[in-house]
Amino acid sequence: MDAHDKLIVWLHGDVKTPPFSREARIEAGVLLRRLQRGKKLSLPQSRPMPVIGHNCHELRIVDRQVTWRIVLSVQADAIVMLDVFAKKTGQTPDHVVSTCKRRLRAYNAND
Repeated sequence: MDAHDKLIVWLHGDVKTPPFSREARIEAGVLLRRLQRGKKLSLPQSRPMPVIGHNCHELRIVDRQVTWRIVLSVQADAIVMLDVFAKKTGQTPDHVVSTCKRRLRAYNAND
């Protein structure tokens, strides 16, 4: 890790093999490294999630039979991981959105 890279703070979830395939885990790692280095991601890899908060995104990782989502917040000093889940519908489930909002509020309250 370079001294200028942002830290990754895991509030919930992880990216392991299994359940991620090796290829999906590597893809997630590459995307997270780009974010750590200050790069901006856009569709199809990342979708903004303003309903959760400012600078929140949902990374899209297409795996063999599962489509993974990694919900995160890009902050000035860190990438805050809010949730990791297998997405089975076209819309992010309401309970995931509300849980991520709660986690982000709690994280920011501790700043």
